Parts: sequence; structure tokens; C-alpha cells
Amino acid sequence: MTENSSSSYAAAGVDTAAGDLAVELMKAAVSATHGPNVVGGFGGFAGLFDVSFLTSYRHPLLATSTDGVGTKVAIAQAIDKHDTIGQDLVGMVVDDIIVVGAKPLFMTDYIACGKVVPARIADIVAGIARGCSATGTALVGGETAEHPGLLGPDDYDVAGAATGVVEADAQLGPHLVADGDVVIALESSGLHSNGFSLVRHILANNKIGYTDRLDDLGGIVGEVLLEPTRLYTTPLLSLLEAQPGAVHSLSHVTGGGIAANLARVLPVGSWVEVERSTWSPPSVFRVLSELAGSHLESAEGTWNLGIGMIAIVAADAADATIAALEADGIPSWEVGRVSMAARDFTGFEQGAKGVNGGAVRLSGRYSD
Repeated sequence: MTENSSSSYAAAGVDTAAGDLAVELMKAAVSATHGPNVVGGFGGFAGLFDVSFLTSYRHPLLATSTDGVGTKVAIAQAIDKHDTIGQDLVGMVVDDIIVVGAKPLFMTDYIACGKVVPARIADIVAGIARGCSATGTALVGGETAEHPGLLGPDDYDVAGAATGVVEADAQLGPHLVADGDVVIALESSGLHSNGFSLVRHILANNKIGYTDRLDDLGGIVGEVLLEPTRLYTTPLLSLLEAQPGAVHSLSHVTGGGIAANLARVLPVGSWVEVERSTWSPPSVFRVLSELAGSHLESAEGTWNLGIGMIAIVAADAADATIAALEADGIPSWEVGRVSMAARDFTGFEQGAKGVNGGAVRLSGRYSD
């Protein structure tokens, strides 16, 4: 049977040679994330990671997370810029692991596309590798799957999964949160990777293209919107090591916004009023809200509005925590305090995503 036969893989639209070239182009970036714990190097059927060091743990718990980037990839595809979307993936996956206090160990990725364009796939994976390097995570494997007929030639989606480890008695969470704990906001770099279906809807309704310049937004629309997700893992690991016991709970502000994600990491019966006046949401949120003909408060359940991570810390450690985060390049500030006092929870978010947690509401007005 010849290669041109209608029953060949090439005739079905799958280019195995392009796939091989994509692998070769990404090899150096992936290998750069490998430390001595990665066994077998690049290209195996399965990634191997030596965990013999876990014998030094008293009671190790493995933490795992999986996620994607959502419809932000549509903007990357629209302006043909693919070198930042990988960092978004790492942020969505690895920064969920640090929430329980775990150190990330390794990650795998999955890219589904309509047609393998080697340079494009290499750009995506290079972004993943940079994010992995920045968070101390080994990229030990992945898969690029070509799905002609299911996805268009320029369409793709990305997903990933990561694994980390934490000592059982060092696990962060609601069980450590106490009355009077300080709630500290860690600044986001922008939209991160949530709420892009709403973003795209707003732009379409206003007939604004991704290659248009919007001065109020700060430049070319698509480029501004592709600002990569800020990575919090390394600074937070440093903080946990330098100030053991200071941080009680962490929340990654992703889908659902500030109140819902904070409520998930608070104990039942506790509450926090997040004071809006403590920060000014960046222009990207303000401009999009204005284009939608709405106000910032209406987007609180969708966008992070300038807060990408939240730390709940002991009151006597708040100043040192903020100083340490600022020294690591993450602007941080107090937004509220935890209370265990009985009160009416009308108007509060109470838990989220199946978690029966604490209660949170945002109050006041945003700073100009």
C-alpha cells in the first residue's frame, strides 16, 4: 500500500513527520526542566521520577492537580502568538498545588490540535517549560494529538497535570485558620486564565478585534489580554520555609472570583469581609466592564480583579509576610481579617465547588 493510498494516515490528515519535528524542536526546552530526579530523560512512553527522597519524610502526602487554560487559547490563535499560553497552564495547575503547602515535583502536558504545526507546538511547550523551570517543576512527559476533522487546522487546546508533596503536619488549610487571622491579597498580573468567554463576548458585542489598538487598555487588544498568569509557587515556598507556621491557608483566585475561592479555604462558621477600598483593580478590568456597560462589582464572580492569590496568616506575622512577598516582586496588602463571631450571613458567599467552608463578601467601594 502506497503512502498516497486513501487508507494512509497522511490521507486522513495526520502528519507524523510534523509530529516528530515538533518533538525535536521542544526537546531542549523540556530537558532544561529535568534535574537529577528525572529518570530516563526525554521521549519515553512514560515519565519516570525518582522519589526515593520521600523516605526522609515522616508522613508524606502527594498532592495533584489538573487543569487547562480555557478559551484564552482562542486569543492566542487569533493573533498567532503561542509562547505565553504555556505559562498560563503552569499557573493554573502548579499554583493549585502550593495552596495545600505542597512542593511541586513534576508535570505532564497534553495538546490537542487540528494540525501539527511544529513551530507552534514548540512555542506552546517552551512556555510550559519556562513556567516549570520558574516553579521548580520537572516537565517529565506530554502528548501532542492531531485531530483533523474534529478541530480546525489552527485550533488547539492545552491541559496539564502536576504532582507535589507535603508533610502531613505541614498541610495548609481551614483547620489552621483562627479568629483574627489577617487576609493578605497577592497581586495578579491581569486576567490570568479565567473569564475569557466573557471577555470575548464583550469584545464581539463592541466589534473590537484582537489586533485592534485600544489605548485605554494599554495597547494591542490581543497582546494585552495574553499577559501571562503570574506564578506564585516559588515565592510562597520560600515564605513557608522562612516563616514556618505563619501561613495558615492559601486560596488560588481562579474561576468563581475572590469571594468564592476564599470561602473554600475558611472553616465553617468563620467569615471575612474583603474591603474593596484596599486596592484599585487594573485598567484591563475597568475597560472591559465599561465596554460591557456594567460595573466592576458585577464581574466579581468571574474575574480576579487584581488579586491572584490570597494568604491567610497569623496576625503577628502579617507585616513580615507582606514584606517577604514584596521582596520577591509580588505586591501584597491586607484586605480583611477572619472573624469567628456569630452573625447573619445574608449576602455572603458560603463555600464553593462542593466545599462547605466559611463565608465571604466584598464590601465598600474600590479605590480609584
